[in-house]
Amino acid sequence: MTESPAPIQGHCDPRFTGVRAAFEANFRERDELGAAVAVRIGSETVVDLWGGWADGGRTRPWERDTLVNVWSTTKGPAALCAHVLADRGLLDLDAPVAAYWPEFAAAGKGSLPVRYLLSHRAGLAGLREPHSVAELYDWELTTARLAAAEPWWEPGSRSGYHALTYGFLIGEVVRRITGLLPGEFLRQEVTGPLGIDFTIGLPEKEAGRAAELIGPRAGRPGGEQAAAGLRFTPVALAALGNPVVGAAEANSRKWREAELPALNGHGTARAIAELYGIFARRGVADDRQVLSAEAAERAREGQGACRDLVLGEALGRDTEVALGVWLSGAHGSYGPNPRAVGHDGFGGSCGLADPEAELSLGYVMNRMGPHIVDDPRKMALVEAVYAAL
Repeated sequence: MTESPAPIQGHCDPRFTGVRAAFEANFRERDELGAAVAVRIGSETVVDLWGGWADGGRTRPWERDTLVNVWSTTKGPAALCAHVLADRGLLDLDAPVAAYWPEFAAAGKGSLPVRYLLSHRAGLAGLREPHSVAELYDWELTTARLAAAEPWWEPGSRSGYHALTYGFLIGEVVRRITGLLPGEFLRQEVTGPLGIDFTIGLPEKEAGRAAELIGPRAGRPGGEQAAAGLRFTPVALAALGNPVVGAAEANSRKWREAELPALNGHGTARAIAELYGIFARRGVADDRQVLSAEAAERAREGQGACRDLVLGEALGRDTEVALGVWLSGAHGSYGPNPRAVGHDGFGGSCGLADPEAELSLGYVMNRMGPHIVDDPRKMALVEAVYAAL
């Protein structure tokens, strides 16, 4: 049976026709089902494309306002909440977490600074005791277990990707300061005033706009290789597999109702480009100073390159995390500028910010790929964007 073609819609500045070509090629050559990409240069949106299908049955076309769960691409907006508070003098990134969250001082963590949470250096990449998906949905339980937990390694010595725990750690600090969960704080202070179509979790009234996430095709090239390092690295398995979550969970009502600031942001590519654009434009969004230029620059301060304790063996290279986002580095994950920053999401999504070019990019999709980071669909788009500059 021949699969129906994927109609591509939207706007593309003539300078960026190569991005449209790469986007179209993703559908022909890289197993894309439904997706969107947006690119901003300064305040101008130069690419805003969408196409394909919002469901596995190919009955719902991907629309301009289709939303999708972007997994860890959510971590950039979650970190933005902390940077907003720091910029207002309400949070000191070098102060102990326990100054805001007293219970966190347990198990020798009394002096652990907030910046270690932002930079995946807290040693709390997971929980030692089994933690179910239902328990992951319980904010009070999960944060209490993290507060009581002993770090897996010496905090500050190395990064170890906090895939599941990151949003709870940052989010509880936000909650202790403001009384708001990070999703509500983000809505009140950033996305609501700016009209950015992004939420942590998904309100029931918006469920009709949500794309269905689809797992990778069985036997897709690269799948076994991409997973091999994670299968055989005990720290990675413990960090990423307690609990195991995937497309089935992310499509559920309970997932969408939960507050998971590292995992369940829902938005459009345009929204991702707008949010990461705050870092790209030195704190400015639509002529509003969301962050001071100094705070936006602080967010991309590298905390030291190393072989990440969770992802390093699978990636086979060193990486450097900043304060909530990752540096492009020599590998070029976010383009040729090593000081560009971004964050990938499980399955392929991405947000990118390059302040030197005043460039931001958002890419979202519903067919999850098998690569840990640097999905070929994303990389093709990033390369096409920089080729057009």
